[in-house]
Amino acid sequence: MSAKIIETSNTPFKRVDVDTVTVDIIENALRNVREEMDAVLFRTAMSPGIREQGDCFPMVANREGKMVVGQFGSFIHGFLQAYDGEIEEGDVILTNDPYMCNAAVSHLPDWIVLVPVFKDGRHLAWTAMFGHMSDNGGMVPGSIPIKAETIFHEGIRIPPTKLYKKGVLQEDILDLILHNVRTSEWNRFDLNALVASGRTASKRCIEIADRFGDDIFDSTMQIMLERNLQAMTAIINMIVPEEPAYFEDYVCDDGVGKGPYKIACKLWREGTPEKPLAIFDFEGTDPQAQSSINFYMNEEMFKMFFGSFTINLVDPQILFNDGFYDLVDVRIPQGSLLKPNYPAALSGRTHALGRIFDVMGGVLGQGAPDAMNAAGFSDSPHLFFSGYDKKGEWFQLFQIGFGGIPGRPIGDGPDGHSLWPGFTNVPNEFVEAYFPLRIVKYEPIADSGGAGLHRGGNGLSVAYEFLVDGQIALHDDRWLTYPWGVNGGEPGMRSTKRLARKDGSEEWLPAKCEEVNVKEGDILYFNTWGGGGWGDPYDRDPSLVEHDCIRGLVSSEGAKRYGVVINNGKVDNEATKKLRKSLKNDRGEVELFNRGGTIEEIKAKAIEETNLEPPVSP
Repeated sequence: MSAKIIETSNTPFKRVDVDTVTVDIIENALRNVREEMDAVLFRTAMSPGIREQGDCFPMVANREGKMVVGQFGSFIHGFLQAYDGEIEEGDVILTNDPYMCNAAVSHLPDWIVLVPVFKDGRHLAWTAMFGHMSDNGGMVPGSIPIKAETIFHEGIRIPPTKLYKKGVLQEDILDLILHNVRTSEWNRFDLNALVASGRTASKRCIEIADRFGDDIFDSTMQIMLERNLQAMTAIINMIVPEEPAYFEDYVCDDGVGKGPYKIACKLWREGTPEKPLAIFDFEGTDPQAQSSINFYMNEEMFKMFFGSFTINLVDPQILFNDGFYDLVDVRIPQGSLLKPNYPAALSGRTHALGRIFDVMGGVLGQGAPDAMNAAGFSDSPHLFFSGYDKKGEWFQLFQIGFGGIPGRPIGDGPDGHSLWPGFTNVPNEFVEAYFPLRIVKYEPIADSGGAGLHRGGNGLSVAYEFLVDGQIALHDDRWLTYPWGVNGGEPGMRSTKRLARKDGSEEWLPAKCEEVNVKEGDILYFNTWGGGGWGDPYDRDPSLVEHDCIRGLVSSEGAKRYGVVINNGKVDNEATKKLRKSLKNDRGEVELFNRGGTIEEIKAKAIEETNLEPPVSP
């Protein structure tokens, strides 16, 4: 089964020589196309998740479906293998089902729009955009049900479907889809915005080809992919060891009482220097969960993670694309948390998806510890608040939380940032204007970043006061395990969720819970976690610790984690020297990773430290 591209011209594209200046011009033009895709989307979408927060990912790919510019890697290859039909000029294809497109998307709320680009009867390229919809139907508002046991609990499944056939909207199909979601007006506008973004990019590709010639445009795309292949060949030889390296990390729980779930990865290099092969083997990863935390990880998606991670570390000026995929072999056990068997639930995959970045950093960094990061804000925690406002109208808030970026070789981790670099926070004024709640606190949590030569970024404390009765759902992690520190750095602080009732009572909420009833006047304290620290905290310049105290990022008591004594807002140099000498003598040997204890030790202290029962091993 595979897609068939229908072309009215059988004239083949010719590979031609393209001078360096022309390649650079076209490359930058395509970069601008990608930026324009975002601009079109943000100006025409309706939901705050896309319009304000930017939960979307654009792409321009060549005729074969390899991403040339973009962010999330190409999902077209998986789609082309799964789609059994013809693709013609004017078609726009929509899908959201991971099981129908080889995990091109990883949960149902992400809707993909693919636009084949035709010019003079020939298939020239692909453009694509996917965005997270506010609702996809299913068991709960927001369509990420924690207790889902199959994907059928998670809302409408859209197989690869022609939303437009030869340029004509299939209105009956669209009406059927929107009939199954709670926020049909938002979804309609957001879907139209996705289509507009893809079509705009298609138009720009045709304009570039018109200016330079079809063969030059096609050949330049291939050259851009080859540039990336050459760069990644050098990078893999440089950073991937021949001897296997191993690392494991955890998703704390599944929301229904089991956990933590281990993600294990072994990495080594085979092949020749001219054509190395980096092998990532996830054998030892825990079996799939019965709830929705499974992450169906497309192998090519992981290759994209690896390429983006390493290229940005070595040389951020290199344009990241899919040209290097033949240099990477990804092995994922069937039936595991990362490749569950159909019809396993997938909606809560955010936690494992994010944790992959910590795993990748841990396994890659062992060969070059001085260049590695600590564990950071490897998640996109969600808050859902829904109900009827005082006018009797339905509302539904979906918001992504931000936290602490890890300490790094080049400096401190930023405070209160997203896992995804392109995401932005929804302005508090926007949230308060459109939803019946008030944000009474929005600030970094002092001392939540791990201490180190380079401090981990702090998490955020956001307090939501509810102005009407309704229901909330929470999706977060790192409440049990710590975001680990490296090279002597300490772990970051864990996440917490506390509900202060108007009647004076208080509840500590699990990181993953849903259908929690709230009353007008209740306040939710949504506290995210900090990044791990990098390097020996006792080597940090005391003046930097003093400055952090002035800014409220480190408390006077927290300064002692750096061996720094603050009196009356200033460093006490003599007391600091004595404290640091004492702490260094008592510390013992510094390990590469500081996880804050073993899983058994962490579980034993769970109630005392988190006010929550530890999960049962899966």
